Amino acid sequence: MTRWLGVALLPRTDHLRAAVRLQRDLGGDVPLRPPLDPDGNLPHVTLFQGPFSESLAPKEALGLIGAAAVEIGLRGEAALAGTGVAYQPTGWLFLTLERPRPLVELQAATLAVLERHLDRESFDGDKDVSRFTAAERASWRRYGYRYTGDAYAPHITLGRAEEETARELVRTAPDRVTVAKEWVFDRLSFYVMGEHGAHAQTLLEAPLGRP
Repeated sequence: MTRWLGVALLPRTDHLRAAVRLQRDLGGDVPLRPPLDPDGNLPHVTLFQGPFSESLAPKEALGLIGAAAVEIGLRGEAALAGTGVAYQPTGWLFLTLERPRPLVELQAATLAVLERHLDRESFDGDKDVSRFTAAERASWRRYGYRYTGDAYAPHITLGRAEEETARELVRTAPDRVTVAKEWVFDRLSFYVMGEHGAHAQTLLEAPLGRP
């Protein structure tokens, strides 16, 4: 049976709550989907997500990814600079973050652990990728996920809205919300994907940098 799962970095508790508030303040009267919640869909930075076969053992995989984080030097906490609220086709609003080399290396290590367990027959071959960049299309073809390798774009998803609404919310964001300059992450999570790839249910969680 195919399982739709992901691996992510979770923000420290105070920053997790700050991301929830940011979504609400950014959307205002517009209900961005899916709604973020400290006890529901968690704000997160995805390392990878997709369809997996039953051969995947999440506990073992998370242990290997945690060990890789130690080797890379990501221990305890990872602080990432916030670079603003951005629009992403189609209809997405992202809190964009810097892309330091250790995070790129952690994603590569995550892919090395998970790739052989991907259920490639479940990739969406009919997905419209016309607005993807060339790197995003290459990532989609290989992994069934838009943001890997050269296309990796660390972000916290702040939700989705109608296309023009999303563009307007991003255009007016600097006048309506203040984005923290730094976001701190202290945990790795294996999660069940929900609406729009949300972090809907935590399967496993581990402190960052502790295998």
